[in-house]
Amino acid sequence: MQHPAVPELAHTAARPIHWVATATALYGVILVSSVLQPGTATAAPPRVETKAAPAPRTPPDAARADFPLDCGRSTRLLVRKKAAGDLDGDGRPETVAVVRCDTSMGTPPDGVYVLTQAATDPAPRVVATLVDPKDRLTVTDFAVRDAAVTATLLGYSTPDVPSCCPDTKAAVKWQWKGGAFIRSTPAGTADTGNA
Repeated sequence: MQHPAVPELAHTAARPIHWVATATALYGVILVSSVLQPGTATAAPPRVETKAAPAPRTPPDAARADFPLDCGRSTRLLVRKKAAGDLDGDGRPETVAVVRCDTSMGTPPDGVYVLTQAATDPAPRVVATLVDPKDRLTVTDFAVRDAAVTATLLGYSTPDVPSCCPDTKAAVKWQWKGGAFIRSTPAGTADTGNA
């Protein structure tokens, strides 16, 4: 008879007390793990704080503006042309309107006005007059581009020139600089005495 190289160990024999101890330990682990479970998992990504982009602002509506032009009771005000753009760089668009009294005879002079609108006030208001109707000018080639207003102004060299036939022509440009609209002559153009 051969003897094993390692003597038989008493604790390797499974007795009922060992099974009871193992079951008790396993029950304790399950009980503790059920109490210390992490929070429930969700499929939603973690919340990231972002600033919402400001809602795009619509330009002021020239049809709702109160222009400083008196057309009398029998003649209505006519907005001939309008264009919008951010002229002062504040991120809100302004509207530039070419306005005149709508008469059936002759060519009434134009006025050019810059409109803005406060976020809290729905009514647009005139903040600048680029061309005053008292100057007897007609506006053509009107545009708002690259934060500038451009136009061609047809006018009269003397008060004796009939209003049907303007005899001067000037290309002009207005830009917001130093808190005011500055008038200049666009590059590549020159004022002419004859239209």
